[in-house]
Amino acid sequence: KTLPIGISSLLEKMNMTLSQVAALLLLFTSSANAGGLLSLLSSKNDEPKEPRKPQARTSGEAIDFSKSSLGTPHGNDPVEYGVDVSFPIQHKLASQNYEWLPHNMDPEHNAVPRKLKETVIQPLGDRQAFYDDFLNGCIEAFGSKGQRCRSSEDGRIAMSLRQPQSMTNYTDVGFKKIRCPPEVMKLITEFWETNKERGTLETWGTANTYTNNWASPTYMVSVENNGLRGGGSRLKQKIWDAARDTIQEGTNQELTPVSLYGIRIYTEDSVLSTHVDRLPLVSSAIVNVAQDVDEPWPIEVYGHDGKATNVTMEPGDMVLYESHSVLHGRPFPLKGRYYANIFIHFEPVGHTLRHNKRTEGDDEDIDVDEKYKNDVARGVGGHEVDQAAESDLPPYVIPGSPEEANWRARHPGNKRSEQRSFATGTTGAHTAAQNGDLLGVMKAVSKDKAVVNKTDSNGWTALHESARAGHKDIVKYLYESGADLNARTNHGRGGTAMHFAKTKLGEDHEVVSYLESLGAVDIGPDL
Repeated sequence: KTLPIGISSLLEKMNMTLSQVAALLLLFTSSANAGGLLSLLSSKNDEPKEPRKPQARTSGEAIDFSKSSLGTPHGNDPVEYGVDVSFPIQHKLASQNYEWLPHNMDPEHNAVPRKLKETVIQPLGDRQAFYDDFLNGCIEAFGSKGQRCRSSEDGRIAMSLRQPQSMTNYTDVGFKKIRCPPEVMKLITEFWETNKERGTLETWGTANTYTNNWASPTYMVSVENNGLRGGGSRLKQKIWDAARDTIQEGTNQELTPVSLYGIRIYTEDSVLSTHVDRLPLVSSAIVNVAQDVDEPWPIEVYGHDGKATNVTMEPGDMVLYESHSVLHGRPFPLKGRYYANIFIHFEPVGHTLRHNKRTEGDDEDIDVDEKYKNDVARGVGGHEVDQAAESDLPPYVIPGSPEEANWRARHPGNKRSEQRSFATGTTGAHTAAQNGDLLGVMKAVSKDKAVVNKTDSNGWTALHESARAGHKDIVKYLYESGADLNARTNHGRGGTAMHFAKTKLGEDHEVVSYLESLGAVDIGPDL
């Protein structure tokens, strides 16, 4: 239809999209809605505005990352939104219930389309188109195996819906930004400055959609790599030990270390799909080590109130978060050269710091027992419930929740791992394999042949340990003794022996060559 005189020029000045024009036309062609359209147009400010850089927001607010067709952020007015707005998180589609649709602009005269009923308002632009490009990029990149990208997404979305509602939480909000303790940052920075140019390409596995790794690869500077100056298990333990007190203080829980691989380097246009971490990654920290960016690349986190907050970070910032229940990701592309983070993960052992009545440095006026009672009243973790002593579930999985069934399916026999009894679950074969003690491994296997495939609480076998440590003779012996060559850690969700060997030792190491000769596959851990 021909637009009335003056309306065409107004729309042109407003830079409206064709779909927005179509929606406005629906309103205009109704005499009852004509006044509403003219009112909307007259309320618009035609003066061009200087685009501003996104800014950090406090809890409960988020940056308005309205998108152009290329997905470039261009605004920073605070908007409030929840899941399935910036990215599909708990459903397969991002909201398409745009603010400018007829039923939102004039609800009195326009019914809500059936497909948009119970759909939240979309203030961030066409995020579904951005997601479609993301998913199609994965499908095209992996060719004949590309349809696995959809399966990967199905798993991420299912876990994002199931897990948060099933977890015991140990804080009120779920996340907090602080400055990294100096002793922790010193260890990380020294290692980074010495080895930052020696990162190795991360292998995410076929059709893994936690990052757009097919278009924007990530690199790892592994703290476990003995081949890097200062690297190795001693540095890893030092970082864990230095960070533990800070995270324990935030959660009031006694923690045991679970995961710390190294410094991940994201590259230009990287996207990190919004997700929750797989168990037993529960109490976690992100430290920004270094960055070279044109604009902030915030981490989008969803607190226990369900609201999104975009948290910007500078080198030395540390975000503490309950990674088992707080949805987090970076669904807006990285604009810059690189962004380097280290991830430090712990698991609650099942009881709190109140065992010691007070923690060092506590204010004398704080009654720890009173705090415990208040935690119970709020339904927040931080107390020794009967579950910890009597249930075979981990203390952070709520009995009767959707995650209980999933956890039991991954733990046949309904047996908690030894770590649930505050041990690591490590066998003599694990220890000997890690230390390069072939005779010790042989002795353990002679006593119990099944030990070659026994896992610790994190799903690691002796083969994983020996491959990561670079002990070819032990890798060979374990394989010939029946070890599963392609077993994955973290109960089928982590990496294979080949992955850890390549990550730590490099592709030219004899262990990697030997594993390749056996046909071992390189699969990295899911986030």
